[in-house]
Amino acid sequence: MLSQRFIQDFGLAVRQLREARNWSQEQLAAQSNLNRSYVGEIERGKVAPSLVTLHKLALALLISASELLIHAEHIHTLRQSQLQHLVAIAG
Repeated sequence: MLSQRFIQDFGLAVRQLREARNWSQEQLAAQSNLNRSYVGEIERGKVAPSLVTLHKLALALLISASELLIHAEHIHTLRQSQLQHLVAIAG
C-alpha cells in the first residue's frame, strides 16, 4: 500500500513539474522519447517507471533524477503528514 502511494506521488511530481513548464503530456512525451499514454499512466500513478524512464523524464524536465525523486518524496512526506493529522483528529 505504501509503495503504491509513492508511485502515485511520483506521478503527481511529474505532473507538477510538467505543468510548471506549461507543457502538455504530448510535449513531455516527445522530449523524453516516451509514449504519451505511458506518460499519462505515470502521472496517474498507474505504473511504476523504470530507472531508465526516471532518467528520461528527468532529462526532459532539465533536472537530475535525484531532484525528481526528491520532489516526489516531498509530496509523499506531506501526504503522510496530512494523513497522520487527520487520523489524530478522528481518533
